[in-house]
Amino acid sequence: MRTTWTFHSAGRIVFGIDAVESLGDHLLELTEESSRVLIVTDPALVDAGVCERVREALRESGIESTVFDGGCPEPPLELAMTCAEAAKAAGAGWLLGLGGGSNMDLAKVTACVLAHGGHPRDYLGDCVVPGPVFPLACVPTTAGTGSEVTAASVLSDPERGIKVAVLSDFLRPRLSVVDPRLTVSCPQHVTADSGIDALTHAVEAFTAVDNEQFPLPSGERSVYQGRFVLTDLTAGKAIELVGQFLRRAVEDGDDLEAREGMSLAALLAGIGFSNSGVAAVHALEYPLGSAVKTSHGRGNGLLLPYVMDFNRQADPDTFAMVAALLGTEIDGLTDDAAAAAGVAAVETLKADIGIPARLRDVGVVREQLTEFAEIASGLVRILRVNTREASREDLESILNAAY
Repeated sequence: MRTTWTFHSAGRIVFGIDAVESLGDHLLELTEESSRVLIVTDPALVDAGVCERVREALRESGIESTVFDGGCPEPPLELAMTCAEAAKAAGAGWLLGLGGGSNMDLAKVTACVLAHGGHPRDYLGDCVVPGPVFPLACVPTTAGTGSEVTAASVLSDPERGIKVAVLSDFLRPRLSVVDPRLTVSCPQHVTADSGIDALTHAVEAFTAVDNEQFPLPSGERSVYQGRFVLTDLTAGKAIELVGQFLRRAVEDGDDLEAREGMSLAALLAGIGFSNSGVAAVHALEYPLGSAVKTSHGRGNGLLLPYVMDFNRQADPDTFAMVAALLGTEIDGLTDDAAAAAGVAAVETLKADIGIPARLRDVGVVREQLTEFAEIASGLVRILRVNTREASREDLESILNAAY
């Protein structure tokens, strides 16, 4: 039985409106000499001028940069090899992941390859990375994944047609600069998908199996360890912030207070789940996202209330707290009714921001559900985080409810 916990995050976190202006100064404090930076981003952020703003902040501190704009949604493993070659050619001393989770995850795996050689496939799984990675900074431009502080990198393996993950505390960036103003350019649907992703991270962290009961086999290592006091604090605050600000951020992208609230929510959710773990929602989303190519956040948000409904009987008090954190009045309700109110609050939020209600709405056909459940049931590293044990049959039942 686990009776101790450890807490990890990025080496340094800088948060606030226009925080990106201090990026170069922080980099200089963390390196022995001025180093050329390779910015790992995508064409949309180059075209939007976001990349140039970051480059200008670096130039003001005397730091030169080169841009690798080959980032894309669900980047394939091989792209990290291409990115690593670009870093070598540029003489880079730092990588900087700029963008959403895909760009930051690409930078993370590239940093691993640059430090340890080989191919990204060599590091798939939990705690396989042998040591510190190449110097890495992250600057998010969406409020969702929390990748700027997490120990995970999710890419795609086209040869097998699945998403794959590298999990290691060594992947956590040395520097994370979170500037909510950079999220203002996010389209409405990206704001919604990212925001519900942050909520999923927060809810799964907040309702995870307790650290003392976390079922990690003897001799096995994992970056995840179940919920404990610091994950409750960070994930709980993230849930509250999403309830306050996500609708506003979706309705008015120029609402800077809402953008700031959601950037903080995503950051705190990332800190929380990257220590406690994610659970059955993510296990089910991996095959779903691979099959129908819906965004990770949208798939998570679609599935979240159905998994919550399955889980709530295992810990009704905690699920009642989710309802309260989202602004639902639960005084006078029975334990079961209060827990159900948490599910209802998520369903209402999901509908308000345009997240599809059912799997059929994103192109899933019923015949796919058995395969989805089979694939998800094999993802033991995250299913053991779930507060209620979920068999393959249970997972298929959840999918049928969501269909």
